Amino acid sequence: MFIHEMNVEFADATHNCWAFVIGPPGSTDRIGMSDDGEPHGTAGRPMLTVLQHSGVGDIAAVVTRYYGGTKLGTGGLVKAYGGSVQQALADLPKGEHREYVALTVTVGYAHISALQQLWPVYEVNVLDEAYEADVRFALRTPREQLAPLRQALLDATRGQATVTVAEPS
Repeated sequence: MFIHEMNVEFADATHNCWAFVIGPPGSTDRIGMSDDGEPHGTAGRPMLTVLQHSGVGDIAAVVTRYYGGTKLGTGGLVKAYGGSVQQALADLPKGEHREYVALTVTVGYAHISALQQLWPVYEVNVLDEAYEADVRFALRTPREQLAPLRQALLDATRGQATVTVAEPS
């Protein structure tokens, strides 16, 4: 999608070369690249090499070039495309990607305080609360916290909590 959008936005460019790595940093399961008309191996491959050694996963890069009359030669193209990606990565704000899951917890009023004490321990975000015959909490937590959170919820309520995990859409 991103690569297509760049091709549409810069349709008048001489070359829209690209590379991507899908998965964790260093992954080679799902990779791709294109020289987009440049000499073979002078654009996509150097861009992909930089991405694979960047320590960043789930990333795509498009380098757009307009021909301006100066011939770079194959070495110059490799340096220009790889260097462009290196420069972009240097300026890229980085952060850890975490997968979150949504869940609903239903409990009696007597257990509210005990559950609320668990929220910071398991990095829980409370999305919604409904106080009716029972209390229903709509929550979000990092996937790696789900199993320990579920156990802690059941322990804190002596097995009285109902925990429903939302199916990913």
